[in-house]
Amino acid sequence: MLETETAYSAAPALPPELQSPRAKLVYLYLTTNGHATVAEMGDSLGMKKMSLYSILKTLRKQDMVDRDGDAYTLT
Repeated sequence: MLETETAYSAAPALPPELQSPRAKLVYLYLTTNGHATVAEMGDSLGMKKMSLYSILKTLRKQDMVDRDGDAYTLT
């Protein structure tokens, strides 16, 4: 295997319906961390809570994210 193949093969696949770069970022964050609160995502990603709530609401409507108390996880 080539050195460049190793770096790219580890990246998780994103659902094709994710169009927004910020939604992709949130999805990848949850893929890496398993679960997180809005505060944790905001601190780690440097995003405002209101933006995160909007993105998470959209991801929940698309059945990509579940909410368990204050934490969000991928479905």
